[in-house]
Amino acid sequence: MRTPRSVTPSRRGVLAAGGAVGIGALLAACGGGRGSGGGNGGAAGGPWSFTDDRKQKVSLPHAPQRIVAFTGTAAALHDFGAADRIVGVFGPTKLKDGRPDPQAGDLDVDKVTVIGNAYNQFNVEKYAGLSPDLLVTNMYEPGALWFVPDDSKDKIGKLAPSVAITSSRVPLDHIVARYAQLATALGADPKAKKVTEAKARFEKAAEALRKAARAHPVKVLACSGSADLFYASNPGINADLMYFKSLGVDLIVPDHLDKGGYFESLSWENADKYKADVLLLDNRSATLQPKDLAAKPAWNKLPAVKAGQITPWSSEPRFSYAGAAPLLESLTKAIEGAGKVD
Repeated sequence: MRTPRSVTPSRRGVLAAGGAVGIGALLAACGGGRGSGGGNGGAAGGPWSFTDDRKQKVSLPHAPQRIVAFTGTAAALHDFGAADRIVGVFGPTKLKDGRPDPQAGDLDVDKVTVIGNAYNQFNVEKYAGLSPDLLVTNMYEPGALWFVPDDSKDKIGKLAPSVAITSSRVPLDHIVARYAQLATALGADPKAKKVTEAKARFEKAAEALRKAARAHPVKVLACSGSADLFYASNPGINADLMYFKSLGVDLIVPDHLDKGGYFESLSWENADKYKADVLLLDNRSATLQPKDLAAKPAWNKLPAVKAGQITPWSSEPRFSYAGAAPLLESLTKAIEGAGKVD
């Protein structure tokens, strides 16, 4: 099962993801047509509804004007032009020095109320004080609302309806399409220049990665490091890795997955189990980075480390074209500059 990295040292805190609704509907939503795949109303001022990935339909007398969302979700909606309705966020929003957390993307974190900057910090009273119309978050396991604490989820659920978008077990591009669909249902313009330019960049980046993977057939391991364990992540369940693999990236598939299926936990003595040419290393602040890992002999012995073939992995992607394109570009650059290390 996937839990936030702040709770257990697994990928992105080893999230959780959920049941995906019709892939065809998600693909059709890439263009972001209003009302397609689950939402209607809103912009015209009439009744509003949206069916989320739990297949639960939210119906309101008018489009929600006061949305509280998981930080990464809010950032994605911002990229699609729906930021004006977001009044509060929860999840990694600000770093210790006050700068925006990477998950906040281009969201102006000073214009929203932060009701919890880390897992289990969701302030229910502060949430209620925002008079929310709607809560929106990711879903990594069926029915589990990302960063909504189990011990207060019932209180939270009584204050406003929620929308959950599945965030694993389907490829990245499908989830991006689903967020485009939600933003459009909220009144955002899918043909806005900002959105169409981001989509064009994403499509160009995807094709570049496809070509790089074909021209440079190196083995890539998506991984994460903690003090005691080295995690080999599964490209068969993580949305971004699923998409990279569909583009031809030779991602290593761990053969002894932990419960939940997101990764295999390895002792540092066994960190060399998989022979990778490139390490796609989890870059979240809660995980160990190369400067931290340098003190571990087992890390320094890895062939990819010796070759300097390590590239950052944003293991909690922002599900928008603007958020995903740089991830594709970064991996493309890493693959193009890598060689076999056997």
